[in-house]
Amino acid sequence: MTDERIVPMRLQRFLARAGVASRRGSEGLMTAGRVTVNGQVVTELGSKVDPLVDVVAVDGREVSLANTHAYLVLNKPRGFLSTMSDPHGRPCVRTLVPTSRYPGLFPVGRLDADTTGLLLFTTNGDASQRMLHPSMHVWKHYVALVRGVPTHGELERIRKGVPIDDSVAQPAHIEILDGHDQQALPVAPEGVPYGHSVVGLRIHEGKKHQVKRMLKAIGHEVIRLHRDEFGPIGLGEVSSGCWRELTERERADIEALVAQGRH
Repeated sequence: MTDERIVPMRLQRFLARAGVASRRGSEGLMTAGRVTVNGQVVTELGSKVDPLVDVVAVDGREVSLANTHAYLVLNKPRGFLSTMSDPHGRPCVRTLVPTSRYPGLFPVGRLDADTTGLLLFTTNGDASQRMLHPSMHVWKHYVALVRGVPTHGELERIRKGVPIDDSVAQPAHIEILDGHDQQALPVAPEGVPYGHSVVGLRIHEGKKHQVKRMLKAIGHEVIRLHRDEFGPIGLGEVSSGCWRELTERERADIEALVAQGRH
């Protein structure tokens, strides 16, 4: 079997295979002047490298095909955009994760600026693409503080699939949580205010503002929203604004999920 490493390849392909970023993300690193080959900045997207001879670096850190993909989770605080940069200078999650250690790190999906909780990051573009693809049905769990207390009938509407604007959300799991439960703390740290309740909601779609729209459709405005699970990954005890690397078991679960998507 031929070893692809001995064949000169496009620089962006090399960066993607080294786990730096997706190919598109690698092109962005190149055009930004952050990639060097043998000490020289290379911005030409058609450039090729020989992995056995050339020394490739991103932001001064040498990378090679022996590198593994990086995976970590951030407990995103309220008020941060789930992007790596913003033309208007608003706070972005880039400042909260170790991009100098892992060049090309990017978030898998997004959370609204006012939504807190689990945001998965990786340098594996293939994993990101597959986890976000609708056919994968990756479940996500949210905890929401809402106005009022949903009735049994309203909860059943969510469980059967509630209309949201011009579409219908797929059936979801929903339950009312005890306000004193540990799971409710991120949205009700000082207890549940009078006339409000905390619900747990598990969905596998990714429509814009979906959880807020689903709960609004049954008459309950979301006051605070927090995500604590994404596929096989749980947030754990990561403090707000902090991050942790995935465990070996979690990495294996992610990679198994990605491999499943190839069949």
